[in-house]
Amino acid sequence: MRSQINQLLEKIHSLEVELEEELAERRRSYGYKLQQGRLFISREARERQAALKLGLRRYLIDSGVLTILTAPFIYAVAIPVFLLDLVASLYQAVCFRVYEVKQVKRRDYVVFDRHRLPYLNLIQKVNCFYCSYANGVIAYVHEIASRTEQYWCPIKHAARLQGTHRRYGEFLEYGDVGDYPNSLEAQRNRLRDEDDIPPGPQNPPE
Repeated sequence: MRSQINQLLEKIHSLEVELEEELAERRRSYGYKLQQGRLFISREARERQAALKLGLRRYLIDSGVLTILTAPFIYAVAIPVFLLDLVASLYQAVCFRVYEVKQVKRRDYVVFDRHRLPYLNLIQKVNCFYCSYANGVIAYVHEIASRTEQYWCPIKHAARLQGTHRRYGEFLEYGDVGDYPNSLEAQRNRLRDEDDIPPGPQNPPE
């Protein structure tokens, strides 16, 4: 049963890689590419996109009064997100060293590159910067939490969950008490020995 599950997980991973390759090809058709982590946008793409930029005045008018009035509530969330970023970074810096678990690389999750898109105006760039930070921190903390769960409680829930992390499929089945002691140690060893796997959406093939 376990081998069948592992085979299915390998197929899913293979399909994810294939999908990312197709998406990378589409990105190249838009006029940009990644080389050794650096972003390059062609001159033609810059000119074409810059012509689509919406002026600040028009952007504010199109946004509407209610959107402008809700802006303080949106940006107020930056405070708890920053605190979460700080606390999670401190947590793994201390605890993961004790557990001998590799620390999550923050730079793989918190990425800022949307500001380089020529078709965005200043406000849109600020909004994109904020979204990149908030969602990047949440993904970063999610990975920290998943490694913690694999170390302390690698057991699936009885109910099917939405949005499980990539480690969840390898967890012990709910109620499989016979394999628990050995499986727990195996999960910890796997966690200690695994290579870093950066998040796919943030790292498209070049």
